[in-house]
Amino acid sequence: MNRVLTIVIGALIMLAIATLVLVALPYRELQDESPPEQLKPYTIAQLRGRATYVNMGCVYCHSQQPLAATLGPDALRGWGRPSVSADYAYDYPHLLGVSRTGPDLFNIGARQPSVDWHLAHLYQPRSVTPGSVMPSYPFLFKVVAHPGPNDKVVTLPPQFTPAGGQVVATQEALDLVAYLTALNHTYPVPATESGVTK
Repeated sequence: MNRVLTIVIGALIMLAIATLVLVALPYRELQDESPPEQLKPYTIAQLRGRATYVNMGCVYCHSQQPLAATLGPDALRGWGRPSVSADYAYDYPHLLGVSRTGPDLFNIGARQPSVDWHLAHLYQPRSVTPGSVMPSYPFLFKVVAHPGPNDKVVTLPPQFTPAGGQVVATQEALDLVAYLTALNHTYPVPATESGVTK
């Protein structure tokens, strides 16, 4: 019985140390982190789009965390400067990503600001990016014979246009694009005394 009690106490001590090092200390260090002046909170439409991004599992193929030059060629790929903790002040949960099957989206709003491009890309990725491995999301759209005056018609190359109608974006697709085009972290970040960005 003494051995079991020793193992349980040892496990609890290890858990407490891990919680302190991985949760409490980083929280204390970052709790007073203020967002950069250029970083704006998400609008309601962007928050709905962010929820769609999470629900569709985009985070499994796309990261939102460009790395420093010493860790990878992200800057050479055009993904922008390395991210800093203040860049995520309005993000909860943080969507840093778990894979890079697709490009990093941290600055996709700066690299690709066109709403029409994003809508076509979501409907059929290969219509704007030949050879793309991204799946299409036709359920975010509807095909109608006669779009209404308030409908956002998706512009597609002729070979991707469905017969018998035009592709119209749903509100869910428009919200997702609003979120993606809001991902623009091209503002400068202040450097610390050592010259390293914080």
